[in-house]
Amino acid sequence: MNWRKSTYSGGGDGDTCVEIAPLPTRIAVRDSKAPARATLSFPTPAFTALIDHLKEHPWSEGRLPG
Repeated sequence: MNWRKSTYSGGGDGDTCVEIAPLPTRIAVRDSKAPARATLSFPTPAFTALIDHLKEHPWSEGRLPG
């Protein structure tokens, strides 16, 4: 798989981020700090909808809403 780290990843060794890898019909996601551990995968349309939602409604100061 061709893993890609966010351009927003920063600080330290740059390993405090998630990485994604495109698959034929899904997007795989893993923790940069533990790449050998389990990954999640989502259908591409669902992952795209999540990213679009986050772009429209960003969390302020890294806190969860609510």
